Amino acid sequence: MTISLGPTDLDSARRAKLAEALVQSGRGDRNAFATVYAATSAKLFGVCLRIFPDRNEAEDVLQDAYLTIWNKAASFESGRASPISWLVAVTRNRAIDRLRAKKKVGTSSIDEAAEIADSAPLADAQLIEQADDRILHDCISSLDQRDAMFIKNAFIGGSTYADLAKNEGQPLGTIKSRIRRALLKLRGCMEGAA
Repeated sequence: MTISLGPTDLDSARRAKLAEALVQSGRGDRNAFATVYAATSAKLFGVCLRIFPDRNEAEDVLQDAYLTIWNKAASFESGRASPISWLVAVTRNRAIDRLRAKKKVGTSSIDEAAEIADSAPLADAQLIEQADDRILHDCISSLDQRDAMFIKNAFIGGSTYADLAKNEGQPLGTIKSRIRRALLKLRGCMEGAA
C-alpha cells in the first residue's frame, strides 16, 4: 500500500489509508509501518528541523519519534484526530522532551537557534499547505489572533508553555488557560467541519 502526501491530499481516501496503516502498525504489521514512514517521514522531519536546526539532531529526534509511533500506534483513534495530526503531535512531543533534556545538561539556549539560517521551507508552512491540515489551518485562522499565535507557536513551532509565558510577560497559568480554551474552540471547529 503506497500513500503520497502531496498538495492534493484533501481527499479523505488517502487520510483513511494512512489511518488504516497506523491501526495495522498498532497490531505489529511492519509493512503497514513502512507505509506510514514512507508517507510521513518528510513532513515529520520538517517538524524536527523546525525545533532542532542541526540536521543530525533532527534525524535523531525523528528516529525517536518513529520508535514512539511504533510503540503507541495501537493508541491511535481515527475518530479523535487525523492521522497526520496525531503523528505531528507525537513527533513534536518527542522533540520537546529532547529539548528539555538538553537544557538540563546546560547546552546553548534555543534563542541562539534563531540566528542559524535554514533555506528549507518552514515546517509550519509545509504542514499548512498539506490538504489534511487545510481544515486545521482554517479553524486556527478563525481563532482570536493571539490564541492562534499561541497554538501555532506551541504545537507547530515547538515553544513550551513556559516559553510563551516568558515571551508574553504573563503568568504560566494564564497562558495554559488561554491555550486550553483555544484548543476547545479549535476542536469544536474541526468537529463541525468534519
